[in-house]
Formats: sequence, structure tokens, C-alpha cells
Amino acid sequence: MMRTRPLKVALLGCGVVGSEVARIMTTHADDLAQRIGAPIELAGVAVRRPSKVREGIDPNLVTTDATALVKRGDIDVVVEVIGGIEPARTLITTAFEHGASVVSANKALLAQDGAALHAAAEANDKDLYYEAAVAGAIPLIRPLRESLAGDKINRVMGIVNGTTNFILDKMDSTGAGYQEALDEATALGYAEADPTADVEGFDAAAKAAILAGIAFHSRVRLDDVYREGMTEVTASDFASAKNMGCTIKLLAICERAEDGGSVTARVHPAMIPLTHPLASVRGAYNAVFVESDAAGQLMFYGPGAGGAPTASAVLGDLVAVCRNRLSGATGPGESAYAALPVSPMGDVVTRYHISLDVADKPGVLAQVATVFAEHGVSIDTVRQTGKDGEASLVVVTHRASDASLSGTVEALRKLDTVRGVASIMRVEGE
Repeated sequence: MMRTRPLKVALLGCGVVGSEVARIMTTHADDLAQRIGAPIELAGVAVRRPSKVREGIDPNLVTTDATALVKRGDIDVVVEVIGGIEPARTLITTAFEHGASVVSANKALLAQDGAALHAAAEANDKDLYYEAAVAGAIPLIRPLRESLAGDKINRVMGIVNGTTNFILDKMDSTGAGYQEALDEATALGYAEADPTADVEGFDAAAKAAILAGIAFHSRVRLDDVYREGMTEVTASDFASAKNMGCTIKLLAICERAEDGGSVTARVHPAMIPLTHPLASVRGAYNAVFVESDAAGQLMFYGPGAGGAPTASAVLGDLVAVCRNRLSGATGPGESAYAALPVSPMGDVVTRYHISLDVADKPGVLAQVATVFAEHGVSIDTVRQTGKDGEASLVVVTHRASDASLSGTVEALRKLDTVRGVASIMRVEGE
């Protein structure tokens, strides 16, 4: 039997995502009520600019006093889509203290203070859901913490930023340089006026921290994630990748050590074989590849950003949280029982593609090979081209640790026959 008294929802933020959340709540009100078991009512909308016209939203619901809204006491669920650390953190904890559960899309806050937020939710017997914080519309958080709760996840690797994937895809498909591809992404609205958070990997690193924490039942913060941006990727790198049957993606990689005693989380550009499912992810789409003991290999794919796709994930959480409110229960909270330490990047083992500018004369290859051998890095393939006294030497290694590769490169730079290290890129997905 459906309850007639509505569940009250407060919306913090009414930008691209927030306005879509409000629209779907209104246009799908009857269906949502049937799915929840009670109607939901938009009880207030906190914004910074109250004078702005917001189609479909009663102006009487709009307020600039977000604190007063979350303190009302009659609010069942607070939906936070304002982003950033403050005031979002204080508003969320205040909402818990005044009886509301929370649905958030705030990846930066969750990556930095997820443990504290979960503790506040638990202390007040409330829900904290955040499907929309990672990969937009793609159902990912709930499958990891619920559907795969009985499995052992060993690796999560994915494209979790649409802007960077669009840029790299353009570079790959058209031969464009980085700046040219970025300019097109900006013109089409895929890149912000200041794209730093995307192209330098900060956005993806926050998502990697969240994914690693859930996948490995351990606390992983943003500061634990190794991060490299993609601004140094060149058309020459793509040419080298094609010679290897690969393409280049900015990847978020979270993995359990082979001995199971630690985890790593990292974001960086990498070459991946064209045969890998992630290689075919085009444009601004996202995809995450999960490897586990029992389920094997799974891939989640879809639009990773945008108002409507992200709002879809928010509404999914809203339905779940409202159902919990009606039943007097709460959903899964933080699972950090494993408490696995996060290993430094130096311990990460993978393959490497190194491009060197060298003198074109006898003995250079032998010198380079000796340096690799002295540092315990095994060479898989070598390709050399050159003329007029200058040459390019491309070395692809077998699996080696980041620390041993760094020592190798440092030694190579000291050789008088090595003019410079043109590029170093990891090779993943093999």
C-alpha cells in the first residue's frame, strides 16, 4: 500500500545537474512514487543566485540559506550537487545530524573525506549514497559494493573522464596535436575554460580513490593516488602506439598486489592494445573494466558526464534511499575492514615504452641494453631508426617496477650517446 504523505527532498545546487534532478523529479513523479512506495516532494532548493529563472521550479522553494534548509528537521533526503569541499562537507554532516539521509555527486569531497562522512552517516543512522560521483550515468558504485560484495576484486581499470578521452580520441583518429584537440573539446563544450582538473588527472584521481576504497574494502584517499596528466602526450606517441597495435588512454588503475597484502591506485596515460575493450571507447564516453576472482572480467560503459546522465544516477540513489526511509533501514555503509595499505608508485609493476634520441653510431644499442640489464629491466623489443648522425631508439620492456625503470632512465640520461629521453609511457591491459 502506498503511503500518501510525501517524503521531502532538499536540493543543494541547481546548476546543470541539479536542474535535471528537479526536472526528472517533476516529470516522472508518478512513476517514482510507485517505485518508492510514497510520493516525493521537492521541499527546498538552495542556490547562490536566487534571481535566476529556473524553469519548472517554484520560486518560493528557492533559498540562499542552505544551512537553514538542511536544519529544518522535516527533510527526509538531502541531494548535494554543489561540489567542492566547503560548504558541502558541513552541509552534509549537518543534514545527518538533523535527520536527513544524503545523496551526493561530490567526488572531490568523498575522495578526501569519505571516511568521516561515512562515520557521520553511521553515527546518525542515515544513508550516504554517491553513485553519481564516479562515471556519470554508469551503474558502478552499487555493483562494486553490493552486486560483487561476495567476490574478490583484483583490479579496476577505466576511462573515467570524458574530456580527456575525447581529446585523446581526436589525437588518435585525426593525427591532431594536443592543443588542437583541446581547442575542439572546448569549442564543443566538453572541456572547461580551465581544463586543469581534467587534463592533469585530478578529476580521475578522485574517482580512483573512491573506486579503490570500495573495491578493496580499504580506506584510500586522494593523496594516496599517483597522478600524471596527459598534456605531454604527442602525435609521435600515438604513432609509436599504432606501431605496437595500441592506442593511448588516460587510465585510472586500482589493483591489488599479487601477494594480496597491499593495493595501488594511479592515474596516468598508457598504451593499451587495440584488442582490449577499453581501446574502443570513443569520444567523451567512460568505461570501467573490473577483474575479480569469481565473476571474471566485467565492463561498465556509458556517458560519464552531463546533466541528464548524472541526474539519472542521482535519482537512482534517491529512490534507494527513500525506500530505506520507508522501511526504517539503511543501505551499505563504508566497508574498510581489510585496511590494506596503499603501496607507493615505485612498487607498481608494468611494461614500459621508452623513446630515446641517440647518436647514430655503432655500439649505442649495446650501451643502452647494458644499462637496462644493470637495473634488472628486461627488454622485450627494440626498434631503431636514424640518419645523418642522429637516431631514435624505441625500447619496450617486459614487466618492471616503476622504481627500477626510474633508475634505468636516470642512468640512460648520463650516457654521452643518449641525446635525450623523448617519452616514457606505460603499457597496460596485457
